[in-house]
Amino acid sequence: MISQTTEYALRAVVFLADEKEPRTTAAIAEVTQIPVGYLAKVMQGLSKAGIVRSRRGLHGGFVLVESSDVLTVLKVINAVEPIRRYPECPLGLHGKQLCPLHSKLDQAAQQVEDTFGDTTIRDMIDVPQSRRPLCQK
Repeated sequence: MISQTTEYALRAVVFLADEKEPRTTAAIAEVTQIPVGYLAKVMQGLSKAGIVRSRRGLHGGFVLVESSDVLTVLKVINAVEPIRRYPECPLGLHGKQLCPLHSKLDQAAQQVEDTFGDTTIRDMIDVPQSRRPLCQK
């Protein structure tokens, strides 16, 4: 349902949500098991979207811009690869009138957006350590 890039972005954000200090790409990659080169591109996208901020220097790295209580899963997803919606026929056959297939696909996408929009990063990590998603500490 979500791409590898999106999963990697979520892993990185979940990891950073628990960190008090900035973390380097290498440190994030090690804990979240994401290839460093791939993670660098993901972090660049998250930074452009205003989800993370990078700090240079000896104690530099990435930090979340928003609190994990406010930051939603949907915002992270939309920063790297937005959920595909069908405002009109993607084949150009039906114009704004969606055929039954594309109508159902759009309804499903709306439900996914609603669910992820109602889920904060804090919701993802407020579980016992053994059940934490997306990364291992």
